[in-house]
Amino acid sequence: MKQLIIIVLLVLQASLLFAQQEKKYVRKGNELYQQKNYKEAEEYYRKSVGKTSKTVEGNFNLGDALYKQKKFDEAGQQFTKLAAAAKGDKQVMAGAYHNLGNSFLEKKKLEESIAAYKKSLINNPTDEQTRYNLSYAQKMLKKQQDDKKNQNKNDKNKDKDKDKKNKDDKNKDKDKKDDKDKDKKDPDKDKKDQDKKPQDGKDQQNQPQPNNVSKDDAQRMLDALNNDEKATQDKLKNKKLKGAKMHIEKDW
Repeated sequence: MKQLIIIVLLVLQASLLFAQQEKKYVRKGNELYQQKNYKEAEEYYRKSVGKTSKTVEGNFNLGDALYKQKKFDEAGQQFTKLAAAAKGDKQVMAGAYHNLGNSFLEKKKLEESIAAYKKSLINNPTDEQTRYNLSYAQKMLKKQQDDKKNQNKNDKNKDKDKDKKNKDDKNKDKDKKDDKDKDKKDPDKDKKDQDKKPQDGKDQQNQPQPNNVSKDDAQRMLDALNNDEKATQDKLKNKKLKGAKMHIEKDW
């Protein structure tokens, strides 16, 4: 009987000793946390929880230290375990889910953060900070969804514009091809033009013959034509020289 009592006392002493050591690590971790030395604070919090400890303060603060170091995935895992281990402690569960929501929010996991905030509010409906964070995450999610809709709409419009451009290009190519086809000579065209071209011999035969005139009249008509031709050539010659002179003066 005495031996059993001694064993029980030793166990109690060991538990008390471990609890005192645990609190010591937590206090040291808290000091470092307040100094914003989150990495070392994390180390002391890990020492405080040990391998089997379920201390609320050490586990909760460990999650906070991880969060402050932007280790959001690890922090989220820590708060998830803490919420599951709380077993009906609404205050602890509310705090754990609140911080879990923050961890998800930092990772842009908006739907998960909204779910976590709602669980936090179930355990503490009067927490205005959690309510504010929930509202913020919901607005962010709506904006994300709206942006996605607008992006999809813009992509569809781009596809429509691309299809329209391709269609216009095809129409242009078709028009060009049609123009080329129109420009091609009709195989019968040359023959038709040839048929329309007057034949010298026939035309000369079909041309009206001048009235019979006397030799003297014919000579006078010939002289008049020669004089007109000479006058015309003189005029053209003068115009050409005048033009040439102007060009020379311009060049000079």
